[in-house]
Amino acid sequence: MAPSIEQTGLIAPYGGELVDLVAPQERFADLKDRAGRLNSIQLSERAICDLELLATGAFSPLDRFMGEDDYRRSVAEMRLGDGTLFPVPVTLSIEDAASVKIGADVALRDARNDLLAVMTIQEAYEWNPLELADEVFGTRDARHPLVSEMQRWGKVNVSGPLQVLQLPRHYDFTELRRTPRETRAELSAYGRGNVVAFHACDPFRRAEEELTRRAAESVDGVLLLHPAAGLTHTGDVDHYAPIRTYRTLSLHYYESDRVLLSLLPLATRFAGPREALWHAIIRRNYGANYLIVGQDYASPPDNSLSATLHSPDDAHELVDRYRDETGVRAVTVRWTEDDTGGETRDAVAVSPERTGGAIANPPQMGEENSRQGRTLPSWMALPEVARIVAEHNPPKHRQGVCIWFTGLSGSGKSTTAEAAHGTDHGARAAGDGPGRGRGQNAPLEGPGLLQRRPRRQHSADWIRRLGNRPSWRSRNLRGREPLRRRAK
Repeated sequence: MAPSIEQTGLIAPYGGELVDLVAPQERFADLKDRAGRLNSIQLSERAICDLELLATGAFSPLDRFMGEDDYRRSVAEMRLGDGTLFPVPVTLSIEDAASVKIGADVALRDARNDLLAVMTIQEAYEWNPLELADEVFGTRDARHPLVSEMQRWGKVNVSGPLQVLQLPRHYDFTELRRTPRETRAELSAYGRGNVVAFHACDPFRRAEEELTRRAAESVDGVLLLHPAAGLTHTGDVDHYAPIRTYRTLSLHYYESDRVLLSLLPLATRFAGPREALWHAIIRRNYGANYLIVGQDYASPPDNSLSATLHSPDDAHELVDRYRDETGVRAVTVRWTEDDTGGETRDAVAVSPERTGGAIANPPQMGEENSRQGRTLPSWMALPEVARIVAEHNPPKHRQGVCIWFTGLSGSGKSTTAEAAHGTDHGARAAGDGPGRGRGQNAPLEGPGLLQRRPRRQHSADWIRRLGNRPSWRSRNLRGREPLRRRAK
């Protein structure tokens, strides 16, 4: 049965209990020593996000990257092999099955070669990208971020028990990063049985503030502001500015006993209604029994593609259809245009029964106004939020910075760069320079640039390539002629 408004105590995790894959402390030393002699799989950023959520129980009852039976049924029927509803596959792919041996252990490492986990290979099976695209994403169109990304995935999925030694390192908003167990403990202290989760994406405006407040009040519950701080897609707005706005609002504008802000390290799939249902299951593991579901929820960022895949209310209808099974009810967000006083606004109906109202705005307007140097109107955003959005989207003449790390191998350049990128303000892009070996990352786009000069490349050439401005000048350590000139 779906939970009632009078529910007391948090809803139980999906499947009854939270999965915990972190190895006992007393086994760490032995596992680390053994891992040094194992073959390794270097995880992609998406797989690292998935591993963290598997390890902490956010994907409960799933306790590993999917084996073949779970994968086939999830794709075709939205269920695991035992029949449990689970609409989105979570897999780990490699290029060649010959590189692993059934029954053998492998070390799972990140791009810096840091050890994250040890996995015992129990299954290795081939998968079909076209079948996955058709069934889960509803299209083979390369404009869909995942359909395009899947072409670079390995041809074989591997699965087996996991022993996690450490969760991925995060340097930003560390006080807001809570596991499902920690989140549930925080929510329990509020003394309210109902929890309304909101999958926030964009910097908060007045509309979102009002609709989330009303949603929590309508069920006498707590609002769980739960923005995704994992992998999205190239060109998407990073999570720094949105989370700064959520933090400001949660501290100063919501009732302190009605809101909890916590980050979700989720790699999005843009699977539309399936993803909405998946989010409902994930949020139940964090303690929520309501999920705010907007129109075109979790649809691809390309609007022309999204319109061909799903109807605006498909996500709400799918979450509602399975609410008895998931225990999570959908709170509706309905957008309808209304031209008032020369300013385009949107009306929002909010509540489990689709009642009530608030003033909202299209999510893109804030960034567009800021880029054009216009102040966000007061009906759209509170002054503190408008200021954060403006800081995040400065005029062209204020964009661009290069922090250049140089030093001997192993001196800490990568770690320092990663930590600097992971501050609460965050650089807009970060990565190693080209030409590196292990852990090479392609430079990312953005007005800020945090890079390290590669070995065997002339400093002047690297500076010129990064800066590309006539005003840039740099001298070598002896104070001789500018390096830009010497490179000619």
